[in-house]
Amino acid sequence: MKKIWKFKFGGLQQKIINLVIVTIIAVLAVFGAVSVYQGRQLKKIVGDASSEQQDKINSISESTMEQVVNKTLIKSTAEQAYIANDMFSDAIKDVKTLQNLAAGLFDNSASFSKRDIPLPDKSKNGTVCEQLLHESSVDPKNSEYIGLIGNMSGMMESLYSNSKMLNSCFVALPDGTCLMVDDRPADKYDSSGNLVDVPIRQRPWYTGAVSKGDVFFTDIEKDAFTGKIGIVCSAPVYHNGKLVAVVGVDLFLDTMAQYVESSVEGGGYICVVNEKGHVIFSPQKEGTFKAETSDKAQDIRNIGNKELADFVNSSFKDKTDLKTITVDDKELYMSAAPINSVGWSIISVVEKQITKQPAKVMVDEYDKVNKNAQDVFNDAAKKSEKTTLVMIIVIFLLGSGSALFLANRIVKPVEHMTKRITEIGGDDLEFKMEKIYKTKDEIEILAQAFETLSARTRKYINTITNITKEKERIKTELELATKIQADMLPNLFPAFPDRPEFDIYATMNPAKEVGGDFYDFFLIDNDHLAIVMADVSGKGVPAALFMMMSKILVNNYASICSSPAKILEMTNNAVCMNNEEGMFVTLWLGILEISTGTITAANAGHEYPAIRRNNGKFALHIDKHGFVIGGFENQKYSEYKIKLEKGDMMFLYTDGVVEATNAENELFGTERMLKALNEHYDPSPQQLLSGVKRKVDEFVGDASQFDDLTMLGLKIQ
Repeated sequence: MKKIWKFKFGGLQQKIINLVIVTIIAVLAVFGAVSVYQGRQLKKIVGDASSEQQDKINSISESTMEQVVNKTLIKSTAEQAYIANDMFSDAIKDVKTLQNLAAGLFDNSASFSKRDIPLPDKSKNGTVCEQLLHESSVDPKNSEYIGLIGNMSGMMESLYSNSKMLNSCFVALPDGTCLMVDDRPADKYDSSGNLVDVPIRQRPWYTGAVSKGDVFFTDIEKDAFTGKIGIVCSAPVYHNGKLVAVVGVDLFLDTMAQYVESSVEGGGYICVVNEKGHVIFSPQKEGTFKAETSDKAQDIRNIGNKELADFVNSSFKDKTDLKTITVDDKELYMSAAPINSVGWSIISVVEKQITKQPAKVMVDEYDKVNKNAQDVFNDAAKKSEKTTLVMIIVIFLLGSGSALFLANRIVKPVEHMTKRITEIGGDDLEFKMEKIYKTKDEIEILAQAFETLSARTRKYINTITNITKEKERIKTELELATKIQADMLPNLFPAFPDRPEFDIYATMNPAKEVGGDFYDFFLIDNDHLAIVMADVSGKGVPAALFMMMSKILVNNYASICSSPAKILEMTNNAVCMNNEEGMFVTLWLGILEISTGTITAANAGHEYPAIRRNNGKFALHIDKHGFVIGGFENQKYSEYKIKLEKGDMMFLYTDGVVEATNAENELFGTERMLKALNEHYDPSPQQLLSGVKRKVDEFVGDASQFDDLTMLGLKIQ
């Protein structure tokens, strides 16, 4: 310790000075940090305010755009669905007209003469005319009804001429011939001048109408003659329950296709979905909403997007509200309305990102204004930081001088106190209050605390000494109780070395120093062996005392009565007489007639015994349980018999086996117990119990033993 002028440096005085200086530094650091923090917080507040305003602009803009989109999208979708529904309804009416006309011809075929139908004539291109088509393998001269169908030509030409959306109308027969009306006969020939071979009966409009048995719309299909994309509406015709024709109209739907393609110009687009979930029309060139022909189309309800699937299913039933759905990693506003006439729907789509553009423009302009304001604020903040640094230096110098003066005033009584405390030891543990400590501050309080602590320490040492003596006494008595309890149970094996008719072995592992489980076996006479397995409620010393009483009672009554049921009844009544604590015991009692191997047993609420017949496997013997011993007086118990042959074994146990619990709070259980019993072929009772105990220990692992573990094995030799 060094002394400079009147101040000492080193020891407690130095520590006090250091503490004060450190405290000053800490305060100044906190002050500086708070100042910096406040400055940064102010910057953050300004920044957060800017961000919040940007968020508000985005939120309000998005909300406004969503309302606009909601109104316009739902309305336009419903209008397009109405137009499409009207158009497809007209197509259905045309097909129904052809269907009724054809049905009338077949119903009144005797009233009509056959008409010849010419093959397509290239010279009539541009003129509405009738044309005979047929599959390449079919000779139209052999057709039975094509001449009759020819009577429909005039009506079909009129129907075609008065419609703006029909590409053609036709009547196909099951024999592979077809009457078609349009104004493009030249398209029916290929570049070599041969008629285009069309498998009429294999076309989707033919097979679909026959399969459905009613009006049918195809997916997008390529026209067999022009290669253009279109759809076909068709319907079957029956006469006397037999298919006689399929009528239909071919729709190019150029207007709808053009409208769908042009819809993308407004920042969104529309598409048409049929009842199969196939996209029929769409301006999209890739992704989920790309339109494909029927051989390539996929059901967009089955691509793993549940929101989209639910939305599409709803669109077939009624017009939908505006929905936000993620498709192909894009958030989309979507609205839909059904085309009721065909069971399809129109879906309008707007990419959500597009609606955010107005807000982005506003935010960019706001950022310019906000940046100028932040630059002015940052200049002012830098000047404030310099002023704060000067104040910190001044405060540090004043605080250091004060620390030197204060430390010298404090150190003298503390030094004296330190010297006295150092002298305390051995039998001298007393610390007394002295005049030097009476400083009317914390030093005086500290001295009083040492005085009180000194007195309490002396008292505590005396108390600990007495408690240690008492614990040693209790430990000795518990060890003695454990030995007494173990000595009360049969523990010398082999138990009956002069009785080769049977082998018996038992173990009991208490959860505490003493346990509540017990087993017993003793010869009542030369031909009868009593076997007991019991489990007392609770654990520790009370359970052990109750166990001893129950064991003695069973032993005594077994010596005067040969009926297990009667023994349990007498034991129960004796226990109930003085059972103020309400304890009880589950107990299984069996009396083995050694000469016959027959066990007469009774069960007072105990676990089922496990039996293994010679060369077989252990299985539970489900016996009838009586009520536990100590529950209610005058209980009656029933008996049953078990016949054991040579080589048969019996296993008795308490619930500590099946309820052994591992660290995961799983029970060992009956199934694991039976598996452990059956693991070894024909073991001795000792080997059997050792195997089960080993399996229980492996299962429990490091978990503490929850209950007493008691087992008994009996084998007929």
